[in-house]
Amino acid sequence: MPTFDLDDFTPYRLALLSARISRRFAAIYGPKFGLSRAEWRILAHLSQEAEVSIREIARRVDMDKSKLSRATARLETRGLLTKTPNPEDRRLLQLSLTEEGRAMIAELAPLAQAFEQEVHDALGPDAEAFDRAIRRLSAAAE
Repeated sequence: MPTFDLDDFTPYRLALLSARISRRFAAIYGPKFGLSRAEWRILAHLSQEAEVSIREIARRVDMDKSKLSRATARLETRGLLTKTPNPEDRRLLQLSLTEEGRAMIAELAPLAQAFEQEVHDALGPDAEAFDRAIRRLSAAAE
C-alpha cells in the first residue's frame, strides 16, 4: 500500500515555497514602505492597469473580499489609491493609484526586480524551465 509523505506532496511544497519567498520579499518592502503583503499585491496589480475593480483584484490575487477590503481601506487612508464607483454598475468599485501610489511603485519596482533576479540566480540554469513549469501549473489550476 502506498504511503503518503507530506514532505514529498507537490502542492504542499509549492505552498510552503510560495509563503517563504513572499515573506522574504515582504521583509524588504515591509519595513521600508510600511506595506503588508496584501497591500503590496494590490499596489502591484494597480500598477499594471489604470483602473481595476476590487472583484478583479480579488480574483487575480486569490484574496478573500474582507482582507482585500481592509487592505484597500488602509491604502486609501494613506493616499495611495482611490476608489470610485463603476459607472456601469455602481455596486462595483474601481481602484486606481494616486500620484503618491505611483511614486511608491516607482520606488518599489527596482526592489521587486532585484528580488526576482535573486530568485532566478538561485535557480541558475533552471530558471527558464522553472518559469515555464509555473505557467503550465497556473494554467492547469484555472
